[in-house]
Amino acid sequence: MQPVARGGAGISTMGRFEKHTTMHRRLLLTHTAASALALLAGCASAQSGYTISTQQMQQALAERFPRSYPLGGLLDLQLQAPRLVLLPERDQVNAVFDLAATGALLARRHTGVFDVDFALRYEPTDRSIRAYRLHVNALRLDGLKPQASELLQRYGQQLAEQSLREVVLHQLRDKDLAPIAAMGLQPESISVTPRGLLVRFGPKPLS
Repeated sequence: MQPVARGGAGISTMGRFEKHTTMHRRLLLTHTAASALALLAGCASAQSGYTISTQQMQQALAERFPRSYPLGGLLDLQLQAPRLVLLPERDQVNAVFDLAATGALLARRHTGVFDVDFALRYEPTDRSIRAYRLHVNALRLDGLKPQASELLQRYGQQLAEQSLREVVLHQLRDKDLAPIAAMGLQPESISVTPRGLLVRFGPKPLS
C-alpha cells in the first residue's frame, strides 16, 4: 500500500504544477493580447490623429469663466464663457463672448459682445492646446459715450490676449499619448476641421 500512497502524492503535485502552468499561460496570453490591442490602437491613432470636439473645448472654457478684466482703472469688463465656432476654411476658431461693463466712466451697467478669431498651437510642457494669433473682430457695448467707447477699442487686443492666450482649450492626458510616445511620435500639427480640432503626430526629434 505504501508505493500507491507515494504515487498518489506525485500525481497530485504534478496536477498542481500543470494547473499553475496553465494559469500562467493564460495570464501571458491575456497580457500579450492587451499589449497588441494597445499597439493597434496607437497605430490607428497615429494614422488618423486625435480629434477634439467643440463640446470638449466649450466644457474646458466653462470652467474658467466668467472672468473680470479692469481696463485702465476706469472700466471693468466681465466676460462670460465664449461660444465657439469652427472655421476650417481658415484653420481658425471664432469665439464670441457676452460681456458687461461697469466703472467710473459709466453711469450704468452696459452689455455687449466681444468677437475674436484665433489659431491654435500645442504646448508640449503641459500637453495643452492654446490660442494664438488672436484677431479682434469687434468689441461693442450698447449705449457707450464716445470717451468710453474710444477707451474700450484701445484695449481690445489686450483684452483678447488676457482672456484667451493663457487659457487652456484642451489638455491631452498621459494615457492619450502613451501609445503614441511608445512608437517614437509626438503631436506635430493642429488642424481645424468641421468635426473639431485634429491633432496629427510626427516623429520625435533625435536627441
